[in-house]
Amino acid sequence: MSSWAIVAIVAIIVFGLVEFAKARAGIVTDEDGNERLVPREEGQSRLELEATRRELADLKERVKVLERIATDAHSGDAREQARIAAEIEALRSLPARSEEGDKA
Repeated sequence: MSSWAIVAIVAIIVFGLVEFAKARAGIVTDEDGNERLVPREEGQSRLELEATRRELADLKERVKVLERIATDAHSGDAREQARIAAEIEALRSLPARSEEGDKA
């Protein structure tokens, strides 16, 4: 292999490494050859991830509350409360006694 071929191969490898380093650093080249730094969105994605985690925690809490509501209707206390409420409503629906009717 000639020395010029070795120089060409080394130049190509160095060029590839430089381009890889630029890409990793966030430097992009537009169609005119101008290089610019593209800001990474790691901070934004971290904020979005944290917001998503908070929302998931809130939704889990809501599901727990809904499960408690759904299952509490079948507990002993809930049945007792329903029985008392039905008894109160039944008493309200009875005709009111007038005081005159009681004296007569």
